[in-house]
Amino acid sequence: MRHSIFLTLCLGSAIALSACNKPKSGGEEVERAIADVNVIDESNLNDIMLTVGDPDEAVAYFKRTAESQPNRIDLKRGLAQSLIRAKRPVEAVPVWKAIVASSEGTSVDRVSLADALIRAGDWKEAEAVLDKVPPTHETYRRYRLEAMIADSNKEWKKADSFYETAVGLTTNPGSVLNNWGYSKLTRADFQGAEKLFSQALSYDSKMFTAKNNLVLARGAQRKYDLPVIPMTQIERAQLLHTLALSAIKQGDVTTGKGLLQEAIDTHPQHFEAATRALEALENNVSNG
Repeated sequence: MRHSIFLTLCLGSAIALSACNKPKSGGEEVERAIADVNVIDESNLNDIMLTVGDPDEAVAYFKRTAESQPNRIDLKRGLAQSLIRAKRPVEAVPVWKAIVASSEGTSVDRVSLADALIRAGDWKEAEAVLDKVPPTHETYRRYRLEAMIADSNKEWKKADSFYETAVGLTTNPGSVLNNWGYSKLTRADFQGAEKLFSQALSYDSKMFTAKNNLVLARGAQRKYDLPVIPMTQIERAQLLHTLALSAIKQGDVTTGKGLLQEAIDTHPQHFEAATRALEALENNVSNG
């Protein structure tokens, strides 16, 4: 509705203006004004579809407009980005490949293709695509993907170097610090992981994944108290549950049972997962 009103007002102003300038032969001016407004309005709609619009609706919109204007590379990019937002990376891959292969393809597009390939689970091809990106293309996104690929290959020194570079190329490195911490966690470097998760939360205190990972890193070191970080009551219960499972996994069953009970008591609603885990433990004890 807002776009319709905006378009009507703009058209009215454009027509009035052209009428003042050329009262007898303003047809061309009016058509030019209408075309300009349509471009502005379409640009606004494209931005909305790429950011706040429903992902599947955005896919349908860009697919339709790209088919009607096949020479518009920006519409193809919009379609590929919308497919990623809609969690359909397998469909996004051929679109990005077509963009990269075109005369208008850029290094940014190639990095986007690598990202889509990783999301689709094709790590080998993603690595090959990134290898073709010029070393002069130094961006946060490129090095974050390089780090993830190095992780998948268990090339830890390369991964650390890429993660460090990526952190230095963004003002909000919370998510990449969380990824780096998880990398350390998989290597059993629990102290290093704990430090990185804490740093991630210093940038984004609402990132629950980093909170949960931090608890896992502490639990692996048999630190069974919750860290001093911002958390809601529900998050506290969920983190206690994570800590309990970590304790049980390491054989500290009594501690785990206590943490499960605390999680159940803390949660404002019925905590099904923690309740089931505690019942299973108690049944094992009674059967044993």
